[in-house]
Amino acid sequence: MGSFEKSSICKHLGAALIVLFFSPLAAAQEISIAAASDLQFVFKEVAGRFEKQSGASVKLSFGSSGNFFSQIQNGAPFDLFFSADIEYPKNLESAGFTEPGTLYQYARGKIVLWVPSESEIDVSQGLKALLNSRIKKVAIANPAHAPYGRAAVAAMKSAGVYDGVSQKLVFGENISQAANFVASGNADAGIIALSLALSPTMKSKGRYFLIPSDSYPSLDQAGVVLKSSSNKKLAGCFIEFLQTAEIVELMGQYGFQLPNQVAKTSANPKKNGGPARSSKQCSCCQH
Repeated sequence: MGSFEKSSICKHLGAALIVLFFSPLAAAQEISIAAASDLQFVFKEVAGRFEKQSGASVKLSFGSSGNFFSQIQNGAPFDLFFSADIEYPKNLESAGFTEPGTLYQYARGKIVLWVPSESEIDVSQGLKALLNSRIKKVAIANPAHAPYGRAAVAAMKSAGVYDGVSQKLVFGENISQAANFVASGNADAGIIALSLALSPTMKSKGRYFLIPSDSYPSLDQAGVVLKSSSNKKLAGCFIEFLQTAEIVELMGQYGFQLPNQVAKTSANPKKNGGPARSSKQCSCCQH
């Protein structure tokens, strides 16, 4: 090979390396997300689409919002926090743990009474069905630190069944674990997130009753970029991505009440993280 050919190859190789090194969203970039367990299925799809369109990597961790809240206060290295209770990110914001102006209410969650397909329980009776003597165990998320658990308790009290059901309750560490209890047969019924009941894993395995939303406190959910993030630009871009038309549609398919719907049904939407934001473009994605 001649010296001219060698020089030409080196120049092209060097140029390619420079482009790769200075690409704003090179594949080496990664964001770490702490997300409430009701997002377990939908966020795996969201993350996959974001990775494809941005070229970045997304590391997902699912758990109870209350536990993540404590971990973040103690220095857990997440870039983003998506909570099933908007109060957790609001409190982090007040304490200076978040990037100013990044709080975004992405959805409002819903709860359902779920039983396996083979169950003889008539879920159309609503929460009254839990008083049936054939139901020995009822799975819910731990209300001590899981918003969906607190919503389940409130709904049972509203329906007047809590006293008759309290001894049957088994607690999951988070709403995903509670759903696993009933899906695996370790509980006879469960009060779980609608997003999990509509997931591919559970959709064909059971039946559910949509619990009236006025029987429990609103499950207003929000995400925020954390001040400790080492990749704030990419983290902010992920929140932008949630507001694009394709992801808004996807969230709706999993039963989440979307921001514009929340604004229409709230007497004072500003108290819940501000008015709904219109669908936008993801600034770091390939269009």
